[in-house]
Amino acid sequence: MSGVHHFVPVVHRGDAVGRHTLRLREATRDRGFESNVYVDVVEADTKEETTPVLEYPGHARRGDVLVYQFATASPMAPWLAARTETLVVNYHNITPPELLAPWDNHLALGQLRAQSDLRLLAPRTTLAVADSAYNRDHLVAAGFSHSAVVPPSAALGTDVMTAGSRTKDRGKAGGCGARWLSVGRVAPNKAIEDTIAALVVTRAHADPEATLLIIGKPATASYNDALHRYVAELGLTGVVIFGGHASDATVAAAYAQADVLVVTSEHEGFCVPVTEAMTVGLPVVANGAGALPEVLGHAGVFVDSGDPYLLASAIGELLVDPPRRSRLADAAAQRLAELDLDSSAERFVDLLCTVVERGAVKR
Repeated sequence: MSGVHHFVPVVHRGDAVGRHTLRLREATRDRGFESNVYVDVVEADTKEETTPVLEYPGHARRGDVLVYQFATASPMAPWLAARTETLVVNYHNITPPELLAPWDNHLALGQLRAQSDLRLLAPRTTLAVADSAYNRDHLVAAGFSHSAVVPPSAALGTDVMTAGSRTKDRGKAGGCGARWLSVGRVAPNKAIEDTIAALVVTRAHADPEATLLIIGKPATASYNDALHRYVAELGLTGVVIFGGHASDATVAAAYAQADVLVVTSEHEGFCVPVTEAMTVGLPVVANGAGALPEVLGHAGVFVDSGDPYLLASAIGELLVDPPRRSRLADAAAQRLAELDLDSSAERFVDLLCTVVERGAVKR
């Protein structure tokens, strides 16, 4: 390999795919390879980290390996498919279009195109690397013949999370209610309305002071606006707080101050926030959808979150059971050790080196 270059439609500051891409770049540079990040859209806050994709042909060298971060539709896919360099796809999942269509036809059509892009890239790709075994099944179904699983290097750094955990003061005290937390894009597949419905049940029957903080950038205005209306109609304004996109330090502080992370997603390809919660011993109550059971293992509580009474009950029972929370924290530490996220980027580069050394190169 002469260079390992990373291609991604856009790099957002604080975005999981963007953070993962930049960490992979640093890991490949640490091995002595030339490595740059090429983007279709240059963002103002990350422009110093990226190069416009159409500049790559002028930089290309024989023996380059191109790594495409695949999470959505992009003109990059057919462009990369038409090139001759060794191509590796790093697959982060495609949200099912049917979960988006009722809210945003444009987004749904984009996901349909992403599914086509994935099939287009399959015969051209030397190796496809999935975030999870769940995602790997998608790659096999799309026709990829060589695939592997390496978890993403996308969680907030241990130093950031540790700094936030120093302010930790969990548990109800002085009449304060439980502090629920939701972290991730405010998107229809996250089914945040299920979390809100369970909060209503909890406040009516068990904990009238319980609150919910939602941190994440809206994926589509229609869904975000509907959630705000829902909260207002339920009389929860000021009880449910929409934090929007937040800095790493703010997110880490939110984990430290919360009593439970609630994940009601209908679809997840990995779910980085659950690993962040596990890092600081924050219990997780989640819908058992997609890759969530695989990522959490025995370190979380799974419940049918479509039933607000079941979800509220599961959260309430957990928060009044310190021994159970302690057992979950121990299980979380064990699961994090198994995932070994701190070495993910290095393991990814190891895999690239192995594939190229074995001569598994498509031209």
